[in-house]
Amino acid sequence: MLFMANITVNLPGDMDPAQKAALTEAEFARAMELVEAGNLRRIWRVVGERSNFSVWQADTLEELHAAIGSLPFHPFMQLKVTPLIDHPATEKWEREHGPWPAL
Repeated sequence: MLFMANITVNLPGDMDPAQKAALTEAEFARAMELVEAGNLRRIWRVVGERSNFSVWQADTLEELHAAIGSLPFHPFMQLKVTPLIDHPATEKWEREHGPWPAL
C-alpha cells in the first residue's frame, strides 16, 4: 500500500547545536536505510519550512507506523498520513500507453 505523509519537524529552539547535528546525521542515515528497504519511495521538501511531503510503501499500517517511528526526528514530528489508491486516469493511461511517465 502507498501512503502520502506530510511531516513537519519542530526541533526545540534551545537544542544544543552538536545534538542537533548528530540527530540530523542519524535522521539522514535512517532515511537512507528506509529508501534501501523500499519503505520511503520519494520525498520532497516544502520551500521555506522544515517540512516535507513523502510517499511511503508498507504492507500494513503497523509496518508504516514502525518505519516512520524509527526516524530519529520522530519525537519532534507533526505528522499527517493519507492512504493512496490508483486514480482512474492512471489506470486508463497504463492500459493505453504502458507505465506512467517517470517524474
